[in-house]
Amino acid sequence: MPVEAKPAATARTTSSPPLTERQEARRRRILHASAQLASRGGFDAVQMREVAESSQVALGTLYRYFPSKVHLLVATMQDQLEHMHGTLRKKPPGGETAAERVAETLMRAFRALQREPHLADAMVRALTFADRSVSPEVDQVSRQTTVIILDAMGQEDPTPEQLSAVRVIEHTWHSALITWLSGRASIAQVKIDIETVCRLIDLTAPQDTEPGGN
Repeated sequence: MPVEAKPAATARTTSSPPLTERQEARRRRILHASAQLASRGGFDAVQMREVAESSQVALGTLYRYFPSKVHLLVATMQDQLEHMHGTLRKKPPGGETAAERVAETLMRAFRALQREPHLADAMVRALTFADRSVSPEVDQVSRQTTVIILDAMGQEDPTPEQLSAVRVIEHTWHSALITWLSGRASIAQVKIDIETVCRLIDLTAPQDTEPGGN
């Protein structure tokens, strides 16, 4: 599918200087417009000219922030995940084990996306289409997902084994989104898959040595 794009040299990167308050406000308007358009009509409804008009920025300005709608929609997903994280922090998961808390957290995030299926489909398709030029935005999505999972675990200093488990959980969650959006998995099956993969967390948890143990 053709993607509207400008030269990759115009992309914002992680080494770009911090945005001013005015620039950040403009960026937020762009992301809001992107989410609104995607919510109404999915991936195809997000046209850069319409995003520019809706967010009241010049088309050239929009391309300086986001070189293509793939860049824009991946950034939109990171923004949506950030909002979800804030909501989740206000009402933390109540499971007794780290695996239960992470599974509950991911299912709550999944159900939030379920309420906006067109938006979810647009964001996931953008991730699927993303090439190397979109790596900074994709990395931000991955980092935000990792933070959400570690927060649910109550883990600030994860071991390499735990981080590996988190990556597998992220892959499974993303795959579950794709299979659900394509109609190849029910919500019940997604829940089973998420709960199953989250058990890796308990398997990789550091084992306490009991007093007097050898």
